[in-house]
Amino acid sequence: MSGRAWALLLVLCGAIFLEGIDMAMLAVAVPTIKADLGLSTGTAAWVVSAYVLGYAGFTLLGGRAADLLGRRRMFLSWLVVFIAFSALGGFATEGWMLLVSRFVTGVASAFMTPASMSVITTSYRQGPQRNRALLIFAGTSAGGFTLGLVVGGLLTQLGWRWVFFAPVLLAGLILLAAVRLIPVQRPPVRKGGFDLAGAAAAAGAMLLLTYGIVRLEHGFDGWAITLAAVGAGLLLIGLFTAIERRSPAPLVRLGILRRGSLVRADLGALLFLGSFMGFQFMVTLYLQELRDWSSLKTSLALLLMGADVLLAPTLTPILVNRFGHGKVILSGFLMAFAGYALFLPIGPDWAYLAMLPTLTLTGVAFALAYGPLTIAATDGVVAEEQGLAGGLLHTATQFGAAVGISSVTAVYGLAGSGLDAFRAALVVPVVMSLAGVLISLPGARSGRGRHTVATPGTGSAESAESAESAGDSGGSGGSGDGTGPKASGAAASAGTLAP
Repeated sequence: MSGRAWALLLVLCGAIFLEGIDMAMLAVAVPTIKADLGLSTGTAAWVVSAYVLGYAGFTLLGGRAADLLGRRRMFLSWLVVFIAFSALGGFATEGWMLLVSRFVTGVASAFMTPASMSVITTSYRQGPQRNRALLIFAGTSAGGFTLGLVVGGLLTQLGWRWVFFAPVLLAGLILLAAVRLIPVQRPPVRKGGFDLAGAAAAAGAMLLLTYGIVRLEHGFDGWAITLAAVGAGLLLIGLFTAIERRSPAPLVRLGILRRGSLVRADLGALLFLGSFMGFQFMVTLYLQELRDWSSLKTSLALLLMGADVLLAPTLTPILVNRFGHGKVILSGFLMAFAGYALFLPIGPDWAYLAMLPTLTLTGVAFALAYGPLTIAATDGVVAEEQGLAGGLLHTATQFGAAVGISSVTAVYGLAGSGLDAFRAALVVPVVMSLAGVLISLPGARSGRGRHTVATPGTGSAESAESAESAGDSGGSGGSGDGTGPKASGAAASAGTLAP
């Protein structure tokens, strides 16, 4: 790739790194914020949950908005919103200010992340080049979260407000670089108006379902509200489906859901992120509450789980090109399952050396599964729907994170407390990773030789030779200079970077 292509990738990775480090730093700082502002336990919990609610509720809309309104415009506009409301959190003196800050910051991420991902998938040639960019992008996200655990602990020592101000400074630098580097896009061609009814139904359904999932951690306390939220969310999904079938310009072309590889990738991402986040939450609980480790010591102990930031851009591309992303995803799930299962008999005084196999396996598993899942979720999708594909993927990951954390918390609360409750909760990520193994089996069996290219508006697909086996040809039927059908589609949509 050219120097400009690497610079663009650095900016886009900076944005996803910003998202990861922002979430992790706040998770470490919440106890200090609670004590300083005198927040109740419920309000403190919602400081974290508000972000997830905003993110999961609007990611689908954000992904489609990138396709319909312009990727560059959506990325830059919502990055400004992220900066403004992250700064509001730093100046907060009341709980409600923090809740507003985190909710709107989550909404901003819901628009930024699919936009940045679709810039990658429409600016880099399909095949090894795009795969490498996506793997680096995915590894940077996880690396940001892992590093954020440590940085959050350090910044909290200086003052918890720096947990909000540090992302503002980083986002400002990203904004300056993005204005120069993100390709200027031709105005998207839209047939019909914007699907406002579908957008409202989708956002409402996602918000209600996420709210219901987050409330699982309360157990039987207020179960009627939880069931009502989930039930209303499911009704809105039915309404959304009916609207999309009749809309001349649907927010989501339902035909895209006929792509088995995309659906399997999204379900796999939900299960993998859910199991990973649930496990990480329980390990943090074990080390801090059961072992009385400090937050900084715990963060340093978990650094090994961030091995993917090194492996994703180096080892994973080699494995994907050699075996195909299906087999690599399956191996990631198998390693995650083995790692979580090894932790089930955890004792009250296990040495750190005894934890190393699980921490190592989970870090490597993330490198093997998460990046290739992003490839599988966008592979063969036409340029005009890359934002939608990214929105579906990130909606799945955010739901997965909410399901994983809420489920282990609910099981832990229902099982009582102490080591037995911890072991009971740890069964959740074991089961989720096993389900991921089963879902990823068809993709592993299909091999690496072929992928499908969807036809917008019809839901049909045609077979094409795999970009992995085509080298740097620019996709099926393309030439070495990247001027084939896929590259020209990207050029029309994103104003070609021509890496």
